[in-house]
Amino acid sequence: MSVEGSAGASGDVRLPKAMKVKSKQPAQRQITAEQILREAKEIQLEDDFKAPKTIITDPQELAEYRLRKRKEFEDTARRVGRWNHSIWIKYAHWEESQKDFRRARSVWERALDVDYTDTNFWLKYAEMEMRHRFVNHARNVWDRAVSLLPRIDQLWYKYIHMEEMVKETAKARLIFDRWMAFEPDHASWMAYIKFELRYDEVDRARAVFERYVEVLPSVKAWVRYAKFELQHNDVARARSCYERAMEALGEDSHMEEFFLRFAEFEEMVKEHERARAIFQYALDHLPKGAAQELYTRFVAFEKQHGSREGIEDVVLSKRRFTYEQEIAKNPLNYDAWFDYVKLEESTGNHDRIREVYERAVANLPPGDEKRFWQRYIYLWIKYALFEELDAGDMEKAREVYRTALKLVPHGSFTFAKLWLLAAKLEVRAKRLPAARKILGLALGSCPKGKLFKEYIQLEMTLGNIDRCRTLYEKYLEWNPANATAWLKYAELEVMLSEAGRARALYELAISQPALDMPEALWKAYIDFEMAQGNRDRTRLLYERLLDRTKHVKVWLSFAKFEAEALPQPEQGEQEGEEAQPRQTPPGEGSSAAERGARAVRARGVFERGLRAVREGAPDAKEEAVMLLEAWRDFEAACSDFRRRDEVAAAVTAVERKMPRRIKRKRAITNEAGLASGMEEYYDYVFPEEAGAAPNLKLLEAAMRWKRQKMAGGGDKGEGGAGGDSADGNGQQEDGQQADEGQQQREREEEGQEEEDY
Repeated sequence: MSVEGSAGASGDVRLPKAMKVKSKQPAQRQITAEQILREAKEIQLEDDFKAPKTIITDPQELAEYRLRKRKEFEDTARRVGRWNHSIWIKYAHWEESQKDFRRARSVWERALDVDYTDTNFWLKYAEMEMRHRFVNHARNVWDRAVSLLPRIDQLWYKYIHMEEMVKETAKARLIFDRWMAFEPDHASWMAYIKFELRYDEVDRARAVFERYVEVLPSVKAWVRYAKFELQHNDVARARSCYERAMEALGEDSHMEEFFLRFAEFEEMVKEHERARAIFQYALDHLPKGAAQELYTRFVAFEKQHGSREGIEDVVLSKRRFTYEQEIAKNPLNYDAWFDYVKLEESTGNHDRIREVYERAVANLPPGDEKRFWQRYIYLWIKYALFEELDAGDMEKAREVYRTALKLVPHGSFTFAKLWLLAAKLEVRAKRLPAARKILGLALGSCPKGKLFKEYIQLEMTLGNIDRCRTLYEKYLEWNPANATAWLKYAELEVMLSEAGRARALYELAISQPALDMPEALWKAYIDFEMAQGNRDRTRLLYERLLDRTKHVKVWLSFAKFEAEALPQPEQGEQEGEEAQPRQTPPGEGSSAAERGARAVRARGVFERGLRAVREGAPDAKEEAVMLLEAWRDFEAACSDFRRRDEVAAAVTAVERKMPRRIKRKRAITNEAGLASGMEEYYDYVFPEEAGAAPNLKLLEAAMRWKRQKMAGGGDKGEGGAGGDSADGNGQQEDGQQADEGQQQREREEEGQEEEDY
């Protein structure tokens, strides 16, 4: 059979000839399924169809209408009625609207056959019967519902509500009894009780309460029972309820809520002692973590009805038990011990305080590391201070210190504070030999700088200078690198007017190979010599210091020293001698000549310093700037004893040495060593550097010209030599100009901004 062509005489169907695709490339505009659906929705006409209103005019039409609707409902129920329960409800409501209650009941019964556990079926079924006043039918529905679903409280409530609506109180009570036989929850029992109270049946309500607390023995049930009796003004019965609850529940009654309600009841009936006893019993038997509200209410109760002592006892007992719990969890929690001790100290009971201290210090740290002992040792210190200051027992405090010192492993570490407090205790007790013995033992077993300082201070206070010197010597033998010890020792000698001894100490100090603060020692030595008015010794010290360091601050201090007059030492008057008039040493006066001589020496120091900084550390440009600024200020300050033109010339000479501050750029490298951008920074260009740059460029240009001539070759004779010389000079000038232009272009490219400093 041929595929091409149309149908022939034999009736064969011929398919059209396949068309060739002209282009298999994707279209510029792609069509998606979403777009097709959207366009179809846009062109779809609005559905304005409304079902025509049907007017039924005779019974036959009504019967047809009902038949058609019932058929629709039946078909729908047959298809989806098993899982779509709303179909049965609509069907039944429609039959109800047609006043055909027999068929409506039939529909409900069929729905219940499908799923009788659907509470909605029972509720709407019974509500239909109740709406149309079929009370017996509704009662039958409710009775069947609660029999099949006795744990659905809503069905019981609706059933009882219907009986109350029709004034059948006895039947409602019987329904409640049936319901209570299933032992429902608390809300159901309270509904029964409220039902009896609505009809003033107090005895019946009490009987229901008895059944209630028997079926559901709980704190909630007994508290409600007691409140019921209290509402009916029967205090004895209410108290009996609480007492019976404690007997019936046993340990289960030990709940915060129960004791709170019990205490509130006793407080309400003005039995304050009973309420207090209940609070105390509860606090003794309940865990403190589960009695926070109880504590709060007890404090409020004591504030209202108790004394101040009672309130404090409540608060203290609560906090005491809290600390006991924390300590039981971790005996090494020294912060908790401190808080516990502070609490007991607030009570003033010495026996209890000592007991807590002894328990606290009995918990030794786990290891011989100082960080474990730092908090622990303060327990001993506080213990000793309590015995001395609060208890007034010096011997007991002394024993506490001795015990603490024996416990500390002094071979690994020590606590200078403990030794010093023990010694100061002996000083306050006026037992100086005992204090010296303690401090001597400390220095012999575990010397520390703090021990030396405090011991020296003690002897200084007592006026024992020889002991102070001995202690300083021991201190320096133990730690000769401690510059502070040398300074204090020298200051002691200066205070005693022993200049020779002080100078010898300073010489020993600066000759030490290692010092922790040599700069402080040198400064103190120089200040000492200046205070003695000895310029030559001071100048020699500066020179010795400059041999060790060329720091700019040393040069500045040296120049300032040379420029100023030295302070003269005070000349005391000896007993029995007349005061001698003070004589100013040569060169330390205030005349113009003397001041000029000092200025010359200071200017020489500035020049030496600038030369040393520029030659010794060329990169230390900021230090050089500091020196020049100080020099310029010094020259400007000489105007009171020099002529203005001289001062101006001197200032101008210094300013010529000042550098220019320029802004440059440099590459930034990251941690990996790669370039990550550019940053700007300020640099200083001194006049000598700016002058050397053109000469360097000129030499470089000459070398380039020479290499070019040697590469070109050829001798040109004498005339040629002269010409070459001329050409060379011209080449050098051209090279210099080219280099200067290149330098200017580089400066513009780098964004350098020159400004006068």
